[in-house]
Amino acid sequence: MSAADVDAYIAGFPPEIAERLTRVREALLRAVPGADEVIRYDIAAVMLGGRYAIHYAGWRQHVGLYPVPVLDDDLEEEVAPLRSGKDSVVLKHRVPLPVDLVERVATAIVALRAAAS
Repeated sequence: MSAADVDAYIAGFPPEIAERLTRVREALLRAVPGADEVIRYDIAAVMLGGRYAIHYAGWRQHVGLYPVPVLDDDLEEEVAPLRSGKDSVVLKHRVPLPVDLVERVATAIVALRAAAS
C-alpha cells in the first residue's frame, strides 16, 4: 500500500488496526519533540532533525516498530520478548497495546541519537 502521507497511510487500514496505529503515532510524537512525519519505504516514519527516529507499520497481525536498537538493560528486558529479528519490535494485535512502552522506547532512541551527536 502506498500512501501520500501518514494520515492516508493509517486510513488505509481496517478501523481496529487504524486505531492501534493512531495510538502508536501519538506515543511516538509525544516522545520525539519537534518530529516530522513522512512515508518512507511505504510505511510511516517519525523524523528527528532530518533523520529517521523510528518507523512504524501496520500488518494484519501486529504493528511493527523499526529499527529499535539494543536499549539500556531495564528497558531492553521489557522489549526483548517483543523483538522479531535484530532490530524489529512486534506489537501483536491480540494483546493490549503497550503505549507507555512505545513512548519510552522512542524517548530512549532520541537520547541515543543525542548522545551520538
